[in-house]
Amino acid sequence: MNICTAKIATKGAKGQLVEESGSCTQETIRHPNVRQKNRSSKKVSASKLKLPVVSLFSGCGGLDLGFVGGFEFLGKHYEKTQFDIVWANEINSAACRTYRKNIGDHIVEGDIWEALPNAPESADVVLGGFPCQDISVNGKGAGVDGKRSGLYRAMVEAVSRIRPKVFVAENVKGLLMKHNEKSLSRVLADFRALGYGVSYRLYHAADYGVPQTRERVFIVGTRPDVPAFVHPEPVCGNHISAKAAIGDLERLDVDEDFNHIWSLANKSAEQGNRKLIAERPGYTIRAECHGNIQFHYSLPRRISMREAARFQSFPDNFIFDAKLRETERQVGNAVPPVLAWHIAKAVEAVLKGGAA
Repeated sequence: MNICTAKIATKGAKGQLVEESGSCTQETIRHPNVRQKNRSSKKVSASKLKLPVVSLFSGCGGLDLGFVGGFEFLGKHYEKTQFDIVWANEINSAACRTYRKNIGDHIVEGDIWEALPNAPESADVVLGGFPCQDISVNGKGAGVDGKRSGLYRAMVEAVSRIRPKVFVAENVKGLLMKHNEKSLSRVLADFRALGYGVSYRLYHAADYGVPQTRERVFIVGTRPDVPAFVHPEPVCGNHISAKAAIGDLERLDVDEDFNHIWSLANKSAEQGNRKLIAERPGYTIRAECHGNIQFHYSLPRRISMREAARFQSFPDNFIFDAKLRETERQVGNAVPPVLAWHIAKAVEAVLKGGAA
């Protein structure tokens, strides 16, 4: 076992740099052909969980898996939380198949506005990563006025109807960019108009044990009768490298059942010509790279979908029920479960009236 500890420079709520001590654990990864079951069953057991959660824009279930916990990643066990996803919604059929295969049958497939009237009337938490295409660096710059990113209003409507104690919204780093300043202000104002105390922070996934240089914004709101949310601090100073994350897969042949398949696309401009560096975390896994995912650091091929899933911190027994392109989209759209777990533990602490 290799324990890494370091001082971490991170931005506080007002942007100041604060030094925090952090550590993360890396262990030798077993060969995927000797697949180890999680300590929990594949399906989420609602009877053991007590805090109901409504999930919107659920995708394949990365955020939801992180919130319920009970999974293994790179030799570390992420314990179960008290959360129970009682209702989820996603419009993409393939993502729903993957969700049902790994999380549960409670997901409702269809348009959010059509599904929302049938959502539970109450829940402790509402969570979701509202679409980011119009906000993303690679998007069209329409902001929350765009057709896709404007769907954040559905989450505002869900919070208004359900009145959860806490809501958690995830989006891309682009939401904090200067040209999206008005979009961010509107999103925050709409949630605050419901009477919630709202805060947000840019999270660097690698600081939380995810082997990827992914940056995402989490907006968290608490009801007036609930203590303010305390954003979890980084736990990993020495980031997990690409080789530590996927090195054991180098000699594994193609395995469709394990999602160990890869794009044969030739080199192309920008990301299409990017090659991993073995000693550094993987680059951000994108949803719409059209097969131009980064190249392996030592093998003459692009990384496989299983390797991409590792960079997103999915456990090896999480199987994507789709072909290559759709799996690429699901993996890239997902919230890393390990990062989500740290957010979940902080939310759990708020609901228990303490600190994580």
